[in-house]
Amino acid sequence: MSPAEPSWSADRPFVGMIVVSAAFLVWSGIAPVDRGVWVFENVPGVVGVTILCAVYHRFRFSGLVYGLVAFHFAILAIGGKYTYALNPVFEWLRETLNLARNHYDRVGHFAQGFFPAIVVREVLIRTSPLERGKWVFFLSTAVCLAFSAIWELIEWWMVILLYPDQGPAWLGTQGDAWDAQQDMFMALSGAVLSLLVLSRLHDRSMERNAGRTNAGHAEQVKGG
Repeated sequence: MSPAEPSWSADRPFVGMIVVSAAFLVWSGIAPVDRGVWVFENVPGVVGVTILCAVYHRFRFSGLVYGLVAFHFAILAIGGKYTYALNPVFEWLRETLNLARNHYDRVGHFAQGFFPAIVVREVLIRTSPLERGKWVFFLSTAVCLAFSAIWELIEWWMVILLYPDQGPAWLGTQGDAWDAQQDMFMALSGAVLSLLVLSRLHDRSMERNAGRTNAGHAEQVKGG
């Protein structure tokens, strides 16, 4: 028996994710500060949304996941358009509050943990023998921290290969010798906070998703 085709009500979070992501991608591609940075910063979002589209009929995530992915894509697209070191709103905050740096980069790395943590949590709960609890919490956090570390390595390799003469400027370290470590800490903090705050909401969203899927299967059996 093949999976039932999703109804429009079940489709809405998924379609919303695509529409929001596409809109921000197009907008961010209009006269970005640096086209190379724009490509680099948007690739993870495009790859992530593409994967979710590819697996949709085999593994439909909860509506909460699609909403969080759309939100995360928007943050990536904004960072790609202006670069993380020159975001205009946070540049205004830097000047107004006499801050040492533009902190949009910290927002981006916090998001790098906050949003993916729920995606990882759902995959673990639905595809592994693990039950909700400390091991799902720990592994979801660990995956996000590992990805953050891998991303720092990728940025390092990109600078060595493509921007050897402008590493600090391209990376947006803004004179902070501990930028990479603080970025990873922000991702870790985001993952922990997300799991603490959103886990119950995520459980309810998965339950609604399962209910719609079961109803769709029942309708297919009845119709067949």
